[in-house]
Amino acid sequence: MRFNTVGVDGFDVFYREAGPADAPVLLLLHGFPTASHMFRDLIPRLAGKYRVIAPDLPGFGQTFKSKGKFDYTFDNLAKVIDQFTDVLGLDHFALYIFDYGAPVGLRLARARPDRITAIITQNGNAYMEGFSDAWGTLQEYWADPTPAHREACRDLITRETIEQFQYFHGAPRDRVSPDGYELDIAYLTRRGADEIQLDLIYDYRKNIDAYPSFHGYFREHQPPLLAVWGKNDPAFIPSGALAYKKDLPNAEVHLLEAGHFALETHAAVIADTILDFLARH
Repeated sequence: MRFNTVGVDGFDVFYREAGPADAPVLLLLHGFPTASHMFRDLIPRLAGKYRVIAPDLPGFGQTFKSKGKFDYTFDNLAKVIDQFTDVLGLDHFALYIFDYGAPVGLRLARARPDRITAIITQNGNAYMEGFSDAWGTLQEYWADPTPAHREACRDLITRETIEQFQYFHGAPRDRVSPDGYELDIAYLTRRGADEIQLDLIYDYRKNIDAYPSFHGYFREHQPPLLAVWGKNDPAFIPSGALAYKKDLPNAEVHLLEAGHFALETHAAVIADTILDFLARH
C-alpha cells in the first residue's frame, strides 16, 4: 500500500494505491461518513491483479478544506475527482461506488462514458426503489430548508447514529472492528466538518434529480455492472440493487447477510466476487 497526495483544484487530495502501475485500474469511491480507510481490507485482496486507487473525497478523511473555501455539492465533488483521474492519467478504469461515492462516480461515468470499463456498486444507490423509510428527516430538510430542519439532520452525524445505524445495524456485530467507525467519528470532530456534512445532506436531493440521466447512461452504454449489497442496510434496501437490472438486464446482483458497511464484515467475499466479475469483464 502506498499513501500519497496530489494537488487538485486547491485540494491536496489524499489517496491510497496498491498494485502494478501497468495493471488495469479500479477506482474506489467511498461514502458518508467515512473515507478511503473503509477499503483497508479490500485493497490488498485486489492489488495482485489491478492497480487499485482510493481517494478521500473533498471534505472527508485527509482531503479536507474548511467550508467557505469550497462549495460542498455533489457536482463539485465529482469535478474534483474527475480532475484527480486526469492528473493521475487514468484513461480507463472500473468504478467501485458506495453510498455518496455512487452519485459522484455516476456523474463521472455519465460525463465521460468511454473511460468506464465496469461498475461495482456496493450499497450505492441510483434508484428510488433503493430508499428505505428512514429518510424522513432528510426529506423534510430538502422540502423546507429551515434552520430547524437543518439542525434536526445533525442527529445523522452523531456517534450514536454512526455506530448503531451506519455500522452495526444488520451486521454480525462481533465482526465489526471499531477502527472504522472510531476514525469516522474523529474526522467529524474537526472544526467545520459538521457544517460540510449538513451542506452535503441538503445537496443530496439533487442526486435524486440526476437519477434519470444516470439511467439514460446505463441504457445507452450498457456498462458491465455488479451489485454486491449488504441486504440489511437500513438506508439503501435490496430493491435498490435489483433495480439496476431494469436498465442493465445483464447486471449481476449479490445480496449478502451484511449491513451498510458490508466491507467491515464481508471483505473477503466481496473481493472474490469482484475478482470473478472483472475477470469476465
